[in-house]
Amino acid sequence: MKLAILGSGFISRFYADSLVAQRRKDTIVSVYSRTEVNAKKFADDYGVPHYSTSIKECVSHPDVEAVIIGLSNDMHLIAVLESASAGKHVLCTKPLGRNAAEALQMLQAVDKAGVTGGYLEDLCYTPKFLKSLTAVKNGSIGEVIWAKSRETHPGPHSDWFWDKEKSGGGAMIDLGCHCVEISRNFIGKNIRPVEVMCWADTRVHPIDAEDNAIGLVKYENGAIGQFEVSWTFRGGMDLRDEVMGTEGTIWANNFLRTGFEMFTTGKGSNYVAEKAETNAGWLFPVGDEVHELGYSHMFTDMFDSIDKGIQPAETFYDGYIVNAILDAAYLSAKTRQWEPVQLADWRGVAEQKQVKEMSSYNEEYYLIKEEVLPTGEKKYIIKHKKTGSIERR
Repeated sequence: MKLAILGSGFISRFYADSLVAQRRKDTIVSVYSRTEVNAKKFADDYGVPHYSTSIKECVSHPDVEAVIIGLSNDMHLIAVLESASAGKHVLCTKPLGRNAAEALQMLQAVDKAGVTGGYLEDLCYTPKFLKSLTAVKNGSIGEVIWAKSRETHPGPHSDWFWDKEKSGGGAMIDLGCHCVEISRNFIGKNIRPVEVMCWADTRVHPIDAEDNAIGLVKYENGAIGQFEVSWTFRGGMDLRDEVMGTEGTIWANNFLRTGFEMFTTGKGSNYVAEKAETNAGWLFPVGDEVHELGYSHMFTDMFDSIDKGIQPAETFYDGYIVNAILDAAYLSAKTRQWEPVQLADWRGVAEQKQVKEMSSYNEEYYLIKEEVLPTGEKKYIIKHKKTGSIERR
């Protein structure tokens, strides 16, 4: 696959590192940046033969087959529209839009053009996430009834993130998009999100957007997705997921404490990991940051899907659903009430009823709980099916 990258900053370099780090057939043939000096430096650093300060010129380059968008949120829409107009497959970094209205325009544009719209949600491609999702789909933890995802760190790198107009919000739009999509995967993407309750506040930074937020997303089958996000967490980047099912539980620490610890006086002054706040004392480096953050698996899925003419695991439609959920979260933070998720385009199941199947102890009783006492004796808590009385046996 011959690629154009739009953007020359932090995330675009992460993407490029993933693409050129190991021997693979995909190559970057063109790069766009708003300033020529940045475009040229990126091209020089990664051996890219063509660079431009025009999005249209970059995506229309005859060698380009697919476009990767690593731009600020306010530029996603125009970049997608230009790519779709040029008939190029387009892969866009998260969040897809600043809101659901923008995301829906992008989804409709790629659908109309008949090109692939890949949603670059890297945290849905980390090794631990992929293995966890396989376990969930195989029924290892039963029906998922609660999924929680947490992303917190000291704040983003680029200035535009802190500008509410350019970004579309604060910590929620930046980090909550990850957390919402992680929970959607575990609960089931075909299950409709119905309403959101959210708290958000600006606790530390002198900005107009929120730097902390907590939200609950209720799904049609009764499951709950929970997100916790912050731009004020001190000590690095904390990425954790928890999934609770009727038959089991998953806990995953994806980044901050992964079993790799190092002490240093700081003499070497080397890079430790993304969002690390210090290079001295006890540190928690990441072995292969690009791989651990999911970029390798993500691009493999994207390009394989384009080759095969199928949809990748994360699509523009997923990005649209995430934006719609976050729109409801922002509204809920203002009204302090549960707010409905407004979906103009729903492609999941028509309706998912809450079905509760009670375990039976015997023909007369339901089984509430079974456990083994320290003596080795088994204890049962049971409920009579007709009278509702509860007893222990």
